[in-house]
Amino acid sequence: MSGTADLRAAAGTDGRVVFVTGTGTEVGKTVTTAAVAASALRAGLRVAVLKPGQTGVAPNEPGDVQEVGRLAGPAAPAPDRLTLRELARYPEPLAPDTAARRSGLPCLAAEDVAKEVAGLAERHDLVLVEGAGGLLVRYDEQGRTLADQARAVCELGLPAEVLLVASAGLGTLNTTALTAEALTARGLPLLGVVVGAWPDSPGLADRCNLADLPRAAGAPLLGALPERAGRAADFPALAAAALAPALHGHWDAAAFAAAFAPAPGAA
Repeated sequence: MSGTADLRAAAGTDGRVVFVTGTGTEVGKTVTTAAVAASALRAGLRVAVLKPGQTGVAPNEPGDVQEVGRLAGPAAPAPDRLTLRELARYPEPLAPDTAARRSGLPCLAAEDVAKEVAGLAERHDLVLVEGAGGLLVRYDEQGRTLADQARAVCELGLPAEVLLVASAGLGTLNTTALTAEALTARGLPLLGVVVGAWPDSPGLADRCNLADLPRAAGAPLLGALPERAGRAADFPALAAAALAPALHGHWDAAAFAAAFAPAPGAA
């Protein structure tokens, strides 16, 4: 075999490549990435987590992939079941292209990210690629984005999907719909939406959005991670309970939405 067929065969049992993006910053992308990794590891899969561009972290400080390893690591029965990779690091907490330009460090090329993903797919059943900020944050001087990295993976013959992490409250429907439209325009499939931090005391908008988010996205709701999930004593168990079967958990979206559905006209 060669070319596309080779790459598809190399992708393993699932051959899944999932890009994790958010409706913005601080919506729970890293905890969600860790949760998906932990659930997949519990299901017996080999998992790789790639952070193409880490910003806002000094050279010797732990970044997002280290946090994923801290949270998901206990679910890996052997060290070779979980691979953590970071391609570039920029010290200032800015968009990757701006941070690269200001630091004098090279930008990330979408093709280089795609090649790294293909290499990881040869040895893993699931490759998770965590973006910086939202889908259209720029990574280089040409204005290429996480979406362009996903397209570059598709051009290598590997299937690539996008998982969207959204906030729970007011404003999330607009940013979710905009992201979904941007994905459709680029021919990228939206796997589903995960609420990155479900509040302890959800308000009316939070509860209504459980039904409205799938409509805004045109894709299913695949999980709702509780606030402060990263502090859980048993994070892998929490992850499995907060993610749907499509993400190797046992969370029931319909039951969860019904439990929080407000009565008509009620706050």
